[in-house]
Amino acid sequence: MNSTPWLRPRKSRGIPVSPQYHLIVTEGTKTEPNYFKGLQRDIDTVENGRYRGKIQLEIKGMGMNTLSLLKTAENHVRCSINPIRHVWVVFDKDDFPDDNFDMTCKRCRELSNNRITYHALWSNQCIELWFLLHFTYFKEDISRKLYYSKLSGYLKQLGVKRYEKNLPNIYELLKPYFPKASENAKKLQRLHSGLPPSQSAPQTMVYQLFDLLSRYIEN
Repeated sequence: MNSTPWLRPRKSRGIPVSPQYHLIVTEGTKTEPNYFKGLQRDIDTVENGRYRGKIQLEIKGMGMNTLSLLKTAENHVRCSINPIRHVWVVFDKDDFPDDNFDMTCKRCRELSNNRITYHALWSNQCIELWFLLHFTYFKEDISRKLYYSKLSGYLKQLGVKRYEKNLPNIYELLKPYFPKASENAKKLQRLHSGLPPSQSAPQTMVYQLFDLLSRYIEN
């Protein structure tokens, strides 16, 4: 019996429903797209010429940051032939100005309405924090480069020589530990309650995507 109900897909009632379209735009062009394409494979699997799931993801690695990334997402929504319901804007704090970082989060809230929701999936300092939280609760504000060595230590236990930015199977490696990562991310969020995103380090909001879509993720 599956001991992780968090990962159970929702049972179909046999009622045809139009797919719900989600757009994921990322600051990075390799690490983040590789990761989210793993989620896409889980959800958008085609069986017998038809989409198995009721969610369809479109992933764009833009090579842009903060406000520029959000603006590009807005343009894509306007030009899309699909009725996009959720836009997930994935970006890191890194060395970007605090004002730009915080304003991007604020603009996502302002752009959201009953037709479309913009989600600011920010990480302070970097998405590797989200990866690390799959293995341990970590609340020290360290240089983003130090996350790589810490991740390498845990990934070695899974047969991976070391962590690299463009690991093609990073999603599959981390998937069994989703519930732990979500729990740890929420603990960090409570720790920094009331602080603006730019001052909330370490913290990541990437868990929100997986919490929303958990019922559709294949076991």
